[in-house]
Amino acid sequence: MAESVYKIIEVVGTSSESWEKAAATAVERASKTLRDLRIAEIAELDLQIADGKVQAYRARVKLSFKFED
Repeated sequence: MAESVYKIIEVVGTSSESWEKAAATAVERASKTLRDLRIAEIAELDLQIADGKVQAYRARVKLSFKFED
C-alpha cells in the first residue's frame, strides 16, 4: 500500500429539520468542490433559537480528503 497524505477541513451545514440533514448538507456541498472525500466526523452540534423555538440545526463536520500527486 502506498503512503498517503490527507487534509482535514471543517465545514458547517445547516437544516431546519435535523442535525442529520445539516451534516448531509455539509458533506454534499463540500463534495461539489473537493474530490476523494474519505471520512466525515461530527465535531459539534448546536441549534439556532429565536423566540424560544428552534430555527435551525447546525452540524460542524470535519472532512478529510486525499492530496493528489
